[in-house]
Amino acid sequence: MADIVLINPRFTASYWGLEHALPLMGKKANLPPAGLLLLAALTGGEHHVTIIDENVAPIDYDRCARADLVGLTGMIVQRHRMREILTELKLRGVVTVVGGPWVSVEEAYFGPLADFVFVGEAEDTWPRFLEDWAAGQPASRYEQAERTDMSLVPPPRLDLVDMERYAFGSVQFTRGCPFTCEFCDIIVMFGRRPRLKTAPQIIVELEALRRHNVEVVFIVDDNLIGNRKAIKEVLREVVAWQKHNNYPLTFFTEASIDLADDDEMMQLLVAANVVHVFVGIETPNEASLKETKKLQNVRKGGTLVEKVHRIQEAGLEVWSGMMLGFDNDDSTIFEAQRRFIADARIVSTMIGMIYAIPSTPLHARLRAEGRLDLSDDPTYGTNVIPARIDRRVLRDGYLQVLTDLHEPKAFFDRLDSLYLTGPLGRDHGRSALLRRISWRRAVEQGRLMVRAIALLSRIVIKVPDAGLRRIYLSRFRHALILRPIPSVLFIYAIRSAMHYHAWTLARDMADPDRGVVNSF
Repeated sequence: MADIVLINPRFTASYWGLEHALPLMGKKANLPPAGLLLLAALTGGEHHVTIIDENVAPIDYDRCARADLVGLTGMIVQRHRMREILTELKLRGVVTVVGGPWVSVEEAYFGPLADFVFVGEAEDTWPRFLEDWAAGQPASRYEQAERTDMSLVPPPRLDLVDMERYAFGSVQFTRGCPFTCEFCDIIVMFGRRPRLKTAPQIIVELEALRRHNVEVVFIVDDNLIGNRKAIKEVLREVVAWQKHNNYPLTFFTEASIDLADDDEMMQLLVAANVVHVFVGIETPNEASLKETKKLQNVRKGGTLVEKVHRIQEAGLEVWSGMMLGFDNDDSTIFEAQRRFIADARIVSTMIGMIYAIPSTPLHARLRAEGRLDLSDDPTYGTNVIPARIDRRVLRDGYLQVLTDLHEPKAFFDRLDSLYLTGPLGRDHGRSALLRRISWRRAVEQGRLMVRAIALLSRIVIKVPDAGLRRIYLSRFRHALILRPIPSVLFIYAIRSAMHYHAWTLARDMADPDRGVVNSF
């Protein structure tokens, strides 16, 4: 039997990390370490697994030193912390195993600090490694020859973490994306053929989340609608489960912009109680979209703004991913991004500078052109040397756009245009879906109102800036007058907390004594 410790390293503060908002919400981290919980589920019952999430609690290095194996995962924004942890573990003589997104695209990054390296998916290789290790013949590198059959993936071990500490739960329906975006590592890691779990598998995971009192769940698929026909069948089963159980879960997810062209898909998402969808819009510059092969964003069917509006009008709020620094971008792109976000009524937008991830076509092209900064220096926030903008101009323009988008008036004006005067200014989500059971709907509305007031009270107590506190109260009162709907008011409270995070992050990043934290 092996005593195994699996570590999720601390994240650098980032847009989606919500580090400044989480204390207001009474949580320690936004999402549980789903990859490690799945790895634990793949570990035979003869082994003992402990999960350490540094975003929730400090690493107990003495505990790690007693383990037979210590594994680390991590994304690109965690790479520096991963190195620090591995260095400390090596000093203590710990046997280390490293896998996950970053080492899968830059497997030599940690050198001798990692005793064993896993590249890509590990549903087949992790059990094989444990067998090899028990036999005393482990290899130093493991990589699956074939993509994982998603119909065989077990549910994650939610029992190994305290789900109460996390703001959201997570579930994966599919892996893979059919598109060919030049900068994307998803198609490198997971391929272009979307693979799905079965509906029964997914229902088992939803039941587990429900048992752990999770209410809001991120469907983590990088493009949920990559295989439209298959995912519609799955969504119909999810809708039936939600109806049967009185809609215990609220979802948010990711999808490509061609969602706007499929009315049935949008209706299914709304019926399943998906309330937000993250869309990789990237840029309003059509030349840049063509350059990076994001061709799904330039197809016929209306402008990008019109497509975003169609999704919103179907009942889904659009969150967006935006990037600056494409080869076809010049200094006019900063104002173009600001104008697009306002016109599209997008409240939450993760905007960053384009970054060339190792193993992607973009990385290979820029390396061949001699336009990669290989120093891993945080001064500019990206390893891309842009074609038409000076690096300092790109960095400073990015920071200014990030700041401008999260000035309180700009942020809440966009929120008002969507929920007070726009298409989402009505009862929606779980409360609206419970229309057929009037007493349950009334209870849900009352619950949302209590939560909205409780959250706003914590914000008023804990946010140190008096000016921001006044703005949050004023905007909430304005919403209360125009749209006295509990689900809308709860959104205003939640968005006040999210705004405080983004506003604080933008100011921290603009500090010249800090390194620039890029969103990508």
